Amino acid sequence: MTHSFLDVQKISKIFHPGREVQVKALVDISLSFDRGEFVVIHGPSGSGKTTLLNIMGGLDSPTAGEVLLDGEKITGLEEKLLSRLRRDHIGFVFQAYNLIPVLTARENIEYVMQLQGRSRSECERRSREVAEKLAIAELLGKLPGEMSGGQQQRVAVARAVASRPKLILADEPTANLDSKSATGLMDMMQALNEDEGITIIFSSHDPLVIGKAKHSILLKDGKVAADEFPG
Repeated sequence: MTHSFLDVQKISKIFHPGREVQVKALVDISLSFDRGEFVVIHGPSGSGKTTLLNIMGGLDSPTAGEVLLDGEKITGLEEKLLSRLRRDHIGFVFQAYNLIPVLTARENIEYVMQLQGRSRSECERRSREVAEKLAIAELLGKLPGEMSGGQQQRVAVARAVASRPKLILADEPTANLDSKSATGLMDMMQALNEDEGITIIFSSHDPLVIGKAKHSILLKDGKVAADEFPG
């Protein structure tokens, strides 16, 4: 049976199930993504974007349905296997950067590769390569507190891509950036997508991000309102 790179099959998420007040964050969502896509999931606040991203990345479990990555079911995996899957195959970029404040940019970028057991020389070579692509090579020795928001977000992107994951999930990556920084970040992520073939899925309500996507999914009230391939 043929399968897409990432399949979301009949996913629903209810917060407070069994209680009187239930929140239906996602309702019966089915989506599929091919390898190497550049995708945005957009919609108003509260439409379920972050919840869907977290379920696709194995950070949260659905109430119903399943997610398959490269044909392998990731929903219901025991935590140890799920942690390994996230470490080795999925890169995350968060709105709040989530850099480790006591580590330099280089150490933050190399963190996941070190967890994977890569050699020191490979970590150093790859962190330099990614930093140059993202125009942050001069920041490698700096701590997060010594950088602007835009610089921190580029370091976060570098950390996400350095270990060459199959998939990057980026939750509102431009939310805390000015328009110039946001444009620069999106241009660089688009180049990474094209140069390295990494599948990148964003959640956003930023028109700039939405305009860059080659596959656009609109969520409303936890349901797919549109699934399009613009231009």
